[in-house]
Amino acid sequence: MRNLAVPCPDGGIGRRARLKLVFLWSAGSIPALGTRIFKQMTDLKTEKYDAAYLRMAAEWSKLSHCKRRQVGALIVKGRSIISDGYNGTPSGFENFCEDEEGYTKWYVLHAEANAILKVASTTQSCEGATLYLTMSPCRECSKLIHQAGIRRVVYASEYKDPSGLDFLRKAGVAVVLAPLPG
Repeated sequence: MRNLAVPCPDGGIGRRARLKLVFLWSAGSIPALGTRIFKQMTDLKTEKYDAAYLRMAAEWSKLSHCKRRQVGALIVKGRSIISDGYNGTPSGFENFCEDEEGYTKWYVLHAEANAILKVASTTQSCEGATLYLTMSPCRECSKLIHQAGIRRVVYASEYKDPSGLDFLRKAGVAVVLAPLPG
C-alpha cells in the first residue's frame, strides 16, 4: 500500500491527503462492496419470502383429507403464486387417503404433483419457478419437478427417502431446507 499522507510545506498533512486516508480502499472495491451489500440484502429478502411461502404451504396442507401426513405445495414465479396443491385423492374419488389398515392408497396424489398438474391445465409455465413444500419430494415427484422446469425447491421437513433430493441436485435444481419454526 502506498503512503497516502503527503507532507505540506508547513509541515502538516495536507487536506487532500487527510481525505484520502478516510478511503483506504481502491475505487474498484467500492462497486464490489455495493454488490456484496446488495447480495446480503437480497439473501435476507429471499429468506423472508421463503419463510412466508412455506407458512402458506403449511396452511394449504391443512386442506388435505389425509390422516397420516398432510403436505402442502406452492409454485411461485416472479413472486406470484402460480399454483398450489395438497396431497389427496384424484377428482371424483372419495376423500379417504388411507385404507382400512391405515396405509396410504396407491392412487393418492402428492402435493407437488397436484400443483404441477394444475399449472399444466393453464397458460402458465413452471419454467424457472420455485416450489415450496412442507415435506421434501419423493423420487417420483422429483422427476416431475425437473421435467416441469422448476429451478428451486424449498422444503420444511425431510421425507424418509432422500433419493428425490439427490436426483434434483444431480439435475441442477437448487434444493433448500428451511424448517418452519415451532
